[in-house]
Amino acid sequence: MVKNKFVADYQINASKKILFHYISTASGLEEWFADAVKINEDKVYIFDFDNEEHYARLASIRSNSHVKFEFFDPNNPDETDHSYIEFKLEENELTQTVFLKVIDYSDGYDDEELEAIWEGLVGKLKEIIGG
Repeated sequence: MVKNKFVADYQINASKKILFHYISTASGLEEWFADAVKINEDKVYIFDFDNEEHYARLASIRSNSHVKFEFFDPNNPDETDHSYIEFKLEENELTQTVFLKVIDYSDGYDDEELEAIWEGLVGKLKEIIGG
């Protein structure tokens, strides 16, 4: 299946430090991104969306800056073109405005669907943090 790379920026009125908790921890992600998030003994993140588990590795992380989760199928270890979601926190130095950049590399959705999904998710995040 062909993968699609969706990239969008969302202005959020909160500090990078506050936002980082919501994009990098299981408890933070569970509040707005997934129905449930667990981390097993192998440090694999298990995201529950609509009672369906999705497995991800923390591919990269930089404190108060970005986090990238690479999804994989535990039953298909030879897969090479992994879907991923990357969250980047960027700040405009002139205005001190913080933006959440979402990079969603996955299959199954077109840009319009992904835009609607992410608008809803980020809207929920903004409600939680008051941003």
